[in-house]
Amino acid sequence: MTTDGIQTDFSGRMSYGDYLQLDTLLAAQRPRSTEHDELLFITIHQVQELWMKLLNHELDTAIANIRADQLAPSFKCLARVSRIQNQLIQAWDVLATMTPADYLSFRPALGSSSGFQSWQYRLIEFKLGAKNALMLKPHAHRPDLYGVLDAAYRAPSLYDEALRFMARHGMPVPADVLDRDVTQPHTHDARIEALWEDIYRNPDGRFEIYELAEELVDVEDSFQQWRFRHMKTVERVIGMRTGTGGSAGVSYLRGALDRYFFPELWSVRTKL
Repeated sequence: MTTDGIQTDFSGRMSYGDYLQLDTLLAAQRPRSTEHDELLFITIHQVQELWMKLLNHELDTAIANIRADQLAPSFKCLARVSRIQNQLIQAWDVLATMTPADYLSFRPALGSSSGFQSWQYRLIEFKLGAKNALMLKPHAHRPDLYGVLDAAYRAPSLYDEALRFMARHGMPVPADVLDRDVTQPHTHDARIEALWEDIYRNPDGRFEIYELAEELVDVEDSFQQWRFRHMKTVERVIGMRTGTGGSAGVSYLRGALDRYFFPELWSVRTKL
């Protein structure tokens, strides 16, 4: 049945709500207190998890394309990753409308749960190269999640694949860098910095690698902005208190701002 060309009878047909499974999605916000702001807290974090699901999807495709020597499709994925990160950054602006009193009114309802335990966030960090075996432990009780995280922990990161691409395309990436233990975070290497310096000074004929460098910088820049807004929002709402679940709260988040995924792409800027 239609009215003025608009479908009005969905018996036996798939509707918008059916396609998006809105009944399931909108039933997933279940506050454990009667406090007004708990719905805000739950909604923001669930939305962030949905964006992180898409971000992981795009990172997987970007990594696969770089591994297959298909840089152009990877650029689209990495550009989308940066746009997703902008949405994650803006989410903190909404959460920051919650005052300390608002949060403390329902904080006991959180129990030992903490954003520190987000497995999708850890998955993103592992894919970007922030490898830390300790971060696997909070998920040991879930073999299904642990397996996904462990696979990413043991796999080459986005940056590892970028350096391997460079080696396959004639750049003298040192063998010990290519063969390194990928379960450890990449640390600054002056030899890699020199390669990037050459690319930036002489992009002709290697413009795809030059563009790859800037896509990686965009991703890390956005990620650092996300970390900063996270830290400042937490500081605004709970100050220097210990986080739920026993995390160090602001001090831990502040320390993360000093860690880089692609260190030579930042240090090389001083050389140019």
